[in-house]
Amino acid sequence: MENNADSCSRERTQRYLKGLQLMKQGAEARVYRGSFLGKAAVVKERFPKMYRHPALDEKLTHRRTVQEVRSILKCRKAGIATPVVYFVDYVSNCIYLEDIEGSVTVRDFIMAAEEHGCSLYSLAERIGQVLARMHDEDVVHGDLTTSNMLLRLPHPDLNLVLIDFGLSFISALPEDKGVDLYVLEKAFLSTHPKTEDVFRALLKSYTAASKKSGPVVKKLDEVRLRGRKRSMVG
Repeated sequence: MENNADSCSRERTQRYLKGLQLMKQGAEARVYRGSFLGKAAVVKERFPKMYRHPALDEKLTHRRTVQEVRSILKCRKAGIATPVVYFVDYVSNCIYLEDIEGSVTVRDFIMAAEEHGCSLYSLAERIGQVLARMHDEDVVHGDLTTSNMLLRLPHPDLNLVLIDFGLSFISALPEDKGVDLYVLEKAFLSTHPKTEDVFRALLKSYTAASKKSGPVVKKLDEVRLRGRKRSMVG
């Protein structure tokens, strides 16, 4: 009876998703845009992986869905802006989220600012403050890039929203937070060359705002060293 009910639920979800606009598809999930209960929404669907045993795949997918929602809610409880979670379908592993309408990615904002010769230091300071609060709550994002940060309207107000917690997890370890910052640094400097000073300002803001920054920044330095050694080895 339960399996039949789950099958019917999945069929209803698939019919619903077909009516939405597919925004992107990655290795782990599809992201759709549409509406949910009359509100602009983004739906993230974790689909089955055919290369894994079905029981194992279901267990892992369910765990990732739970962890993503938990990280988002933990951030929101701490006053960190993330999309509102409207609904979670644990049968189809779909998360129904607020669509941040009129927003721009930090990536696009930086590129536009560079084109017009605008300063990026206020933005760097704001990002550092938000990430410090997130890490102080022991939330590790796992995929920090300037594409996974949005600015709400009006954009100059620097109302930062963190998105895409698909690889996130909860950890108090400075190592995990240091790696989080290292991922951002690599993504930041590869996407926005010649912004080393801006990232240093971001890190300075993070250090000043976080109550736990000392061990984290120390680990960041260690991770950087390991990364350089790997590059030298080839």
